[in-house]
Amino acid sequence: MTGMPVHIDLYTQNMAFITLHINARLQLSSGAASFKINELRKELGEHSSAAIQDFLSDASLARFLRARNWNVQKASKMMKAAVKWRLAFKPENICWDDIAEEAETGKIYRADYKDKHGRTVLVLRPGLENTTSATGQIKYLVYSLEKAIMNLPEDQEKMVWLTDFQSWTLGSTPLKVTRETVNVLQDCYPERLGLAILYNPPRIFESFWKIVKPFLDHETRKKVKFVYSNDKESQKIMAEVFDMEELDSAFGGKNPATFEYNSYAEQMQEDDKKMGSLHSSTNSLLESAEKEANGADSDASSEASFYSGTDSPKHEDGEHSIHRKEERLN
Repeated sequence: MTGMPVHIDLYTQNMAFITLHINARLQLSSGAASFKINELRKELGEHSSAAIQDFLSDASLARFLRARNWNVQKASKMMKAAVKWRLAFKPENICWDDIAEEAETGKIYRADYKDKHGRTVLVLRPGLENTTSATGQIKYLVYSLEKAIMNLPEDQEKMVWLTDFQSWTLGSTPLKVTRETVNVLQDCYPERLGLAILYNPPRIFESFWKIVKPFLDHETRKKVKFVYSNDKESQKIMAEVFDMEELDSAFGGKNPATFEYNSYAEQMQEDDKKMGSLHSSTNSLLESAEKEANGADSDASSEASFYSGTDSPKHEDGEHSIHRKEERLN
């Protein structure tokens, strides 16, 4: 009996998880997946920004390709727009001090446990909204996403959203912020959502959901689960996904711990340092490589080449926004 050949080259090591995940879902051969990724990389070219170069990883290219059903041209257009957004919004530069006020009530935070698949868990409590700035709210969401992604284990690339609707009203989540949230997630973080649990949404949320639902494509909607504490069948979802000893008691688990601002601030500040070190290291490597090759090319020249023929992200009231509806999160 013969098995799959074991390749030990660096490229295959980087592709191992990606290709296995792809094969399981889309029945694409490892070779076909690698070919598509290489074609997309040719379309994108190199970039002088260390943060963007990190973003243009094989895993990231694979996610954008999956979001576009492996159409290289469509994935290229989507990814170039996402890079433009990152250059304008600079998510890698957002630090705790920039969003500390937004975090005070615990309306979004990363749980100190993962689900049974090793996925990072983001807890959202929209009923605890404490600011009125749409820009600040989106900035905090992006900050939380970046830190959640940074803390994913090596064999996992998706996260879980746990949304607690206690104290939520229609006024808690302005439609403008919701629309902007969907745009950023679908355009700039495709294939990052593994599961979204809406816990005890009030009846009035049904009207809100009818407005939001059309902005999500079919595959994304399948990842959204409604769970009610008084429904034994829907409660089974929680036991299937989480270790009930670790899960917050607010979601039916046995963990009595609650959000504690000061300790969370310390944790996020440590994450800021880690992210800063990662980008500094990448930047140094890029600078050395450029000097050895042909000297330091200008960022402007590189970006002009990278974006030729690509539309700029749209802006809404001075906020960076990309407007598309039918993108994939899962």
